[in-house]
Amino acid sequence: MSNDREALKARACAVIDEHAESIIAVGETILRQPETGFQEHKTAQLVADTLNDIGLQARTGLAITGVKAKVENDAAGPTLALLGELDSLAIHDHPHADTTTGAAHACGHNAQIAGMLGAARGLVQSGVLSSLGGNLAFMAVPAEELIQVEYRLGLRDRGEIEFLTGKAEMIRLGHFDDVDMAMMCHTKNGTKASNVANSSNGAVIKKIRFIGRAAHAGSQPQKGINALNAANLAMTAIALQRETFYDDDTIRVHPIITKGGDAVSAVPSEVTMETFVRGRTIEGIVDANRKVDRALRGAAMAIGAEVEIETTPGYLPQNNDPRMSALWGENVGTIYGEDQFYVEEHRTGSTDMGDLGHIMPVTHPYIWGATGVGHGNDYLLESKVDVYINMAKLLAMTAIDLLADGAAEAKGILETTRPKLSVAEYLEFNRQLNASERFDGAVAE
Repeated sequence: MSNDREALKARACAVIDEHAESIIAVGETILRQPETGFQEHKTAQLVADTLNDIGLQARTGLAITGVKAKVENDAAGPTLALLGELDSLAIHDHPHADTTTGAAHACGHNAQIAGMLGAARGLVQSGVLSSLGGNLAFMAVPAEELIQVEYRLGLRDRGEIEFLTGKAEMIRLGHFDDVDMAMMCHTKNGTKASNVANSSNGAVIKKIRFIGRAAHAGSQPQKGINALNAANLAMTAIALQRETFYDDDTIRVHPIITKGGDAVSAVPSEVTMETFVRGRTIEGIVDANRKVDRALRGAAMAIGAEVEIETTPGYLPQNNDPRMSALWGENVGTIYGEDQFYVEEHRTGSTDMGDLGHIMPVTHPYIWGATGVGHGNDYLLESKVDVYINMAKLLAMTAIDLLADGAAEAKGILETTRPKLSVAEYLEFNRQLNASERFDGAVAE
C-alpha cells in the first residue's frame, strides 16, 4: 500500500474522529425514531440535512424516501457509491420500539446511515477528494427489510412503486445508472471484528389464499370445504419437497399462516399464508418456486378448494466482489489486527444488495459491536465506537483504496468483472417473476 494512500486515509480518519460525537448522535437519533420501509420520512430528512451540512447537495424523494448526493470529482473515472439503509424492522417488544408503530432498529440500519454519513464527512471535509480518481455517491436507500408486504402491495397497486424493495426500485428509476460499484456495511455480534460472505441467498415472496366453503363445524362439516385443511396439506407437501432441492442451492421455504379461519364453530372458508422461497442461485429459486406452486395446487385439488397464488420478486442472490472485500479486510487489519477479519463462503439470509450485485461489483461486509440476536428484541448496538466511528473509517479507507492512484483498483475490478445482468435484463427477470394465479381444485378433478 502506498504511503500516499495511507496519508490520505489518516486525513479522512482524523476528520471522522473530530466529528465522532455528531456521527454517534446521528445514529442514536435514528435509533429513537425508527421507521419502516418506504415510510422513512424523518430519517431521510436527517440524512439530507447532514449531507447538506457536509457541503453536498442532497437529492430527496428517490423511490419515495431515498436520498443521494454525488461528488463529481473526475468525470472520466468510475463512480463508487457508499450506501446506508433507512428502514427499520417491526419488533414491538424491542426496548427502542416506537410505541405506536412497533418499528425498531433490530438490525443496525441506524449505524449504516451514521457510518455512511461519517465516511462522507471524512472524505469531503479532509480535502482528500482532489487526490482521488473517479467520483463518489452517498446514498440512503429505503425499504431493505422485506416486511409489511400488504402495505407495499398497496403502494404498487396505486402505482407508487413497482418493486417491493428499495434498491430494486432505485435501479428501476435509474438512480444507480451513474454508479459503477457500491459498498456498504452491516453490524453484527461475534468474536472477530469483521467478516464478509462470498454469497448469500435470494428470495421471492409468495402470498397464498385458500378459498373453501363455510359450514357448521359441529353439525354439518361435510357441507363445507375446509380451507385450513388445504393450507395444512400444502405445508406438508412443501416440506416433503425438501429432498428434491440441491444442497448447493441452500433452499429455504418457511411459510406461515396469517389467517386460519373466522370462528371455531365454522369450517374455515378462507385461509391466508405467506412464505419466502430462498436460494443461493436464480436457477434454484425458480425451481423451488415451481415446486411450491405445484404443492399449493395439489393441496387445493385434494380438498376441493380454490387457491390464489401471488408471487413477487424480493431479493436476488448476493455475490460480493472478492477484491473489494479484500481491500476492506486489509483496512480492518489496520484498525483491529490482521487476525480480525475473515471470509465465510455463504450466508442463507437475504438482502437487496444482491440485486445491485447482479449489475455491478459490490461488497457488503459486517462489523462487530452488536449484542443479541439479529432481528430479535435483544439486538442492541453496544460499542458506539465500532458500529459508528470505525464503520465510517473503514468505508472511507476502502473508498480511498479503490479511487486512489487514478482509481487504479476500481478500474482493474471493472475491467475484469462482467455483470451477471444488464439493467434491462435485471428488470425483465424481476417482471417475469411477478405472477398471479387462481386455481380451482374442484374444477380440476
